Amino acid sequence: MRLLIGPVVSHCGRSIRSSPALLCVFYLLVMQLQPSSGCPSVCVCSVSEAECSGRGLVALPPLSSLPSATRTLLLPNNRLSSLPAAAFANLSSLQRLDLSNNYLDNLPAGLFADLTNLSDLSLRNNSLTALDRDLLQGLGSLRRLDLSLNGLAAVPLGLLDQQQGLTWLSLAGNRLQALERAAFEPLVNLQHLELGSNPWECDCNLRDFKHWMEWLIYRGGYVDAMDCTLPKDLRGRDIRSVPVEMFNYCLQLEDENGGSSGGTKSGSPPCARATAAPASESAVVRTETEAPDCVRQRYRPVSVRRAIGTVVIAGVVCGIVCIMMVAAAAYGCIYASLMAKYQRELKKRQPLMGDAEAEADPEEKQISSVA
Repeated sequence: MRLLIGPVVSHCGRSIRSSPALLCVFYLLVMQLQPSSGCPSVCVCSVSEAECSGRGLVALPPLSSLPSATRTLLLPNNRLSSLPAAAFANLSSLQRLDLSNNYLDNLPAGLFADLTNLSDLSLRNNSLTALDRDLLQGLGSLRRLDLSLNGLAAVPLGLLDQQQGLTWLSLAGNRLQALERAAFEPLVNLQHLELGSNPWECDCNLRDFKHWMEWLIYRGGYVDAMDCTLPKDLRGRDIRSVPVEMFNYCLQLEDENGGSSGGTKSGSPPCARATAAPASESAVVRTETEAPDCVRQRYRPVSVRRAIGTVVIAGVVCGIVCIMMVAAAAYGCIYASLMAKYQRELKKRQPLMGDAEAEADPEEKQISSVA
């Protein structure tokens, strides 16, 4: 739109001086085009959208001069491999950001912290292998997140803790083998989850997440197919169709491993690898003073802690109800025993009353005969 000013000037420049009315029209036209004057030269800007896709960019264009009314920023199909920490500063009005089909391999923590109104974020088809747990900090309005077709091997705990409003999430086409249930429990409004095309290992490490996934489906959510790659007897089978009873052996492994959560492929305790090799004296001192990572308490988000509090309160209420039921049962037993005793005494008195009536009958007969 900025490029339109040149043709207008060349066409109307001859008659501007001779026509004050035309001068006013030209001035108003320039004023209407002025908001787009901050559009980067490699982008095409409209009233609310900045289109910068397919330009072969290896670095971000200057975004600080974008029009304040910009709601959509499109940067797909470029050659971006890294982004500075303040790349999206002062773009709080942005609602949609598309960074798909680039070469991004590492994103700094708090990269999107200023995008408080962002509702749609696409990082599809990049080279991401790990995510910082604070990457999505500040995105309280996020509704749609696309992380598909990357190289992610895990979803860190805490990454989704502030995304209670998220309704659509895709993790398809990564290198995920297992997921932590606690990482997804904050997503109370999630309705659509894509997890296909990952090398899932359907063992004890995926048991808790399977339970959460079944809860999501039960309340009306959608989860696509999760085909197992291991173990061999489940290869190619959708974990959604695997009965929960097939994970019962995990409880035995937990008992054998001292109550640890989940199991290992070999059935050995989680710390077996660390303790297999002979430890040095310094390592022995460290284990006495500091607990190893494999036995530290698992991180629990706020929703899990609230759920635990709810369970405790429910247990106390149920205990009180049970005590009242026991008291009512004891009262009923005592009352029944007293009534039974009273009935026995009545039965004992009835024969005595019958003998007295029998003794009185002969006397009455004698009186009647005399009469």
